[in-house]
Amino acid sequence: ARPAVLVVHEWWGMNDYAKMRARELAKLGYIAMALDMYGNGKQADNPDSAGKLATPFYMNPQMAKTRFDAALAKFKTYSHADGNKVAAIGYCFGGAQVLNMAKLGDDLKGVVSFHGNLNVVPANKDLLKAEILVCHGAADPFVPQSEVDQFKKQMDSIGAKYTFKSYEGAVHAFTNPNATAMGEKFKIPIKYDATADSASWKDMRGF
Repeated sequence: ARPAVLVVHEWWGMNDYAKMRARELAKLGYIAMALDMYGNGKQADNPDSAGKLATPFYMNPQMAKTRFDAALAKFKTYSHADGNKVAAIGYCFGGAQVLNMAKLGDDLKGVVSFHGNLNVVPANKDLLKAEILVCHGAADPFVPQSEVDQFKKQMDSIGAKYTFKSYEGAVHAFTNPNATAMGEKFKIPIKYDATADSASWKDMRGF
């Protein structure tokens, strides 16, 4: 049995990027599974569609938890998944989701958010079990400093075990090599940053 890691996709849906990250985790010796939060393979190819797919999960975190918990339960049925050592990582939308799952009390050893939103669900010391690593682009306009400050204040107020890493000059979606082309195509401030990508993966491994 191996330590297990769930991977939650960006707001574009379950695409090759999330699957690639699961494969990279497998190369490190984990058992990893990318989960389709939207269901039925739904994907978006533009920001408007992506927003329509993602928004219900921000509005109703319990709906997200129901789907995540179903994936977690399925994951634990695999004989080579150590059900006592499960973590979750997520990107953008997925980063927000894994933070939410931790704050809502899911039994996870740790969660890692890469360029995700931070304050969808309030922190609750009676529910939070997981340790948290946040990998944040310091120049991310979608997650401004005010949101960062509020997150840290909430985490500190409940004595949470968390680490917050900021990568200088990195903007939203800094881990995804496809982000630069998508940002240019749709005139949105997302861009790949190889230095921040490498540093955040290293920080995740250490965590």
